[in-house]
Amino acid sequence: MSIYITGDCHGDYRRFNMEIFPEQRGMTKDDYVIICGDFGYWSEDKEQLWWLRWLDQKPFTTLWVDGNHENYDLLKTCPVKEWHGGKVQEIMPSVIHLMRGQVYEIGGCRIFTFGGAQSHDIQGGILELDDPEFKSRKKQLDKGYLPYRINHVSWWKEELPSEEECREGLRNIEKCNATVDYVVTHCAPTKIQDIVGNGLFVPDRLTDYLQEVEERLQYRKWFFGHYHDNRNVTDRHILLYEQMIRIW
Repeated sequence: MSIYITGDCHGDYRRFNMEIFPEQRGMTKDDYVIICGDFGYWSEDKEQLWWLRWLDQKPFTTLWVDGNHENYDLLKTCPVKEWHGGKVQEIMPSVIHLMRGQVYEIGGCRIFTFGGAQSHDIQGGILELDDPEFKSRKKQLDKGYLPYRINHVSWWKEELPSEEECREGLRNIEKCNATVDYVVTHCAPTKIQDIVGNGLFVPDRLTDYLQEVEERLQYRKWFFGHYHDNRNVTDRHILLYEQMIRIW
């Protein structure tokens, strides 16, 4: 069994083709590729369905934590089941969403996961479709090139976790005696985010929560995406984007 890990995809899965990822030639469905958030689960249109089927036909199993670029309304419609000791949503038989605050035992490897992140590219704010001034506000923002999001179209409040998701994560940390092999998240703990952004990014309740996890949990490596770079931030905190590495 092998486990590979990579960063944000945003719905573009071409890095998993045979030319870029030839290691898959010897893989089976008992081998795994993990995506550190922003998988790109946006809609039920034909293009998305085509790519999901394409991934499902790969020899390996695709696992992913959610990011801030997912359709959480759509995710809510996916049934929750138990898988390798934690809760998941099976998008396709071998395309599986790893849920927040879970601990999975995969072939002797123990992994703690927690998706989500606060969107940074929303200086123009969040627009509401039922706002009588929606069209005029959108036109003004487009003219000024200010990035914005539209509620339930390109932004969901669920990009940040609920209190129950946070509590469940801490409960599961206690259950595993606060010891795992790897942590997989989308954003980073506050202190690591400060290093990544050199003070550019503002802490939020999720990065602060992950900082609490950092201080409670024993682990080998912590992998995360979100910041669109490939970088060893510390000897244990690995920021991934396009890079794919084997961890098990």
